Amino acid sequence: MTTVLAPRAAFGVIVPSTNTVVEDEYNRIRPEGVSYHAGRILIENGRLDDDDVFERFLQNLRGQVESAIASVMTCRPDHLVMGMSAETFWGGAEGNARFEQWVRDASGLEVTSGAAACDAALKAVGARRIGVITPYQSVADEEVRRFFTEIGYDVAAVHGLKCPSATAIADVAPHEVEAAFRTVDVEGVDALVQAGTNLPAVGVADRLEREIGKPVIPINAATVWHALRTRGITDPVDGAGRLLREL
Repeated sequence: MTTVLAPRAAFGVIVPSTNTVVEDEYNRIRPEGVSYHAGRILIENGRLDDDDVFERFLQNLRGQVESAIASVMTCRPDHLVMGMSAETFWGGAEGNARFEQWVRDASGLEVTSGAAACDAALKAVGARRIGVITPYQSVADEEVRRFFTEIGYDVAAVHGLKCPSATAIADVAPHEVEAAFRTVDVEGVDALVQAGTNLPAVGVADRLEREIGKPVIPINAATVWHALRTRGITDPVDGAGRLLREL
């Protein structure tokens, strides 16, 4: 439902309660007449310090997503955006398709997921061979690799920062994000991609993209771009890379 302050579109955004980056980055790249409204997924234990703990974290998260959707739907948004990442990559291409359909069934709205938005962004820039960074443990890195490989990309490198908790992801400094991107910028890579919505990467990616001369796609920029374009909003937005500025 559009509003007096957002006559073009009101987006519902599903965000883990531990996440402090999505709303900040989204509002830095918000076109006039658009609003973002969060439904927060309660995360009671944000530990992510090994593979088994990471999988239990996702199991607990899945149980809370439906409540977050129900909460944000009370403001009658026009479109739903998943401001969460790992779950959208889990299970590869088929897993993402199932997850998106489940969200559509639960909300009655079209949905933008992180995995699908990154795919659409890579197609828009014409990339085939990619390097990927994440804040994850190895078990989740392999799911990210699986997703991109199954949909036809050559994944040259994946670098996970292995952040020990959900909140620690937001503490990664800009120079560490840049170093991670440079680690996966190996020979023949067409584009760099970042997963993990609580990793503050939009500003770093915008600067680095200009320096290295190839697309650098942070997931929060990709989901904003996908959601806006789905609603027919094509305003150029500065500060988030070529994707939102030109495409």
